[in-house]
Amino acid sequence: MSLGPHISLVIGLVLALATAAAFNWSWVAQHTITSQLPRLTIRRPRWSLGVLFGHRRWLFAFLVGVAGWGFYVVAVHLAPLSLVQAVSAGGIALLAVFAQRALGERLPRREWLGVGVAVVGLVFLAASLAGGGNHSQHGSWLAVGAWFVASWIAAGVSIGPLAPFLAPGAGFGLAAGLMYAAADVGTKAAWYGGWYLLLILPVWACHGLAFTLIQLSFQRGRALATAGLSSFCTNALPIAGGVLVYREQVPGGALGALRVLAFVCVVLGAAAVARKERVVEVDLEPAPAYPAIGATLEPRT
Repeated sequence: MSLGPHISLVIGLVLALATAAAFNWSWVAQHTITSQLPRLTIRRPRWSLGVLFGHRRWLFAFLVGVAGWGFYVVAVHLAPLSLVQAVSAGGIALLAVFAQRALGERLPRREWLGVGVAVVGLVFLAASLAGGGNHSQHGSWLAVGAWFVASWIAAGVSIGPLAPFLAPGAGFGLAAGLMYAAADVGTKAAWYGGWYLLLILPVWACHGLAFTLIQLSFQRGRALATAGLSSFCTNALPIAGGVLVYREQVPGGALGALRVLAFVCVVLGAAAVARKERVVEVDLEPAPAYPAIGATLEPRT
């Protein structure tokens, strides 16, 4: 029994909301736990995985995220990729709230500002989708493959040359987001069946890389600079993928301009969260532990 187009769209968007809640709660919970664990390293993968999966609270948070990914897979099958991403993008605000409650302290104003600008951009993005169609076309092997390759290169740059210019852990968070976004774009194509099922291999490779990168980022930086930046990429980039890879319709006129403004806001919000704090160095000469030779000590008056 097939669902009608409107019922399919509604169910897909409801599942997108569930995805947002599950993903962002899972990321914050994992960050809280992973940041307190012994230092993880890719040189000891079995030991690192044992530390993570041996922690019951971390395992529960991870399974909640897996459930969210299951919701997402069904959602992109029932609704256009760009619409699913626009709805699930609202989870960025949830992530900020979850992070503040987990820390038990107020987040820096810069991070709230970045989240606010990004959420405004994602609202604009959702509004711009009103001028597009609710249908997407088949993505070619060349287009999907090029998206994977470009994502892998950008992830390498994020954890390499770009990392020193970002907040602690932000490079790993950005790379994880690129991998999650690539997996999302590939998941849409895998639903075609046939030879497209081979895309399951790079999809799972991206998920494995994203999992490794996000856990490493959790031990290096704050929740929003790691999971938040990853969430920005995971939500915004597949919308661009829907247009570039699956040729989903782009509105013209004012709605098209609104979409451009939306992506500018998302980029600015991500930049505010990822920005490296300036450290003001004060050149203070320490007092000598002992009096210099020949110095006299005068009594205090």
